[in-house]
Amino acid sequence: MKEFQDVNVVKKANVYFDGKVTSRTVVFKDGSKKTLGVMLPGEYEFNTADKELMEIMSGELDVAIEGQSGIKTIRGGESFEVPANSKFSMKVKSLADYCCSFLK
Repeated sequence: MKEFQDVNVVKKANVYFDGKVTSRTVVFKDGSKKTLGVMLPGEYEFNTADKELMEIMSGELDVAIEGQSGIKTIRGGESFEVPANSKFSMKVKSLADYCCSFLK
């Protein structure tokens, strides 16, 4: 999906790691949420309550997901899932444009 129809966008940005990771929340009619954002090169760790689908539109990063072995390299056009109630770390190698879907 290249664009979203009939959504609300939360005006206030989500800003993490001194502005190196930013996003905006998109809310759909059914109440589901996604965030659209950008990550600058660096190393980041996140905790998640919900299951997440991270789609990387451009850029490159390495991801390590708690409870899974190994590190995966993800490039633009690829995605990965993170289980609910877990943590994951990323080493962003080049500016990454992403869409995060919160799955129930």
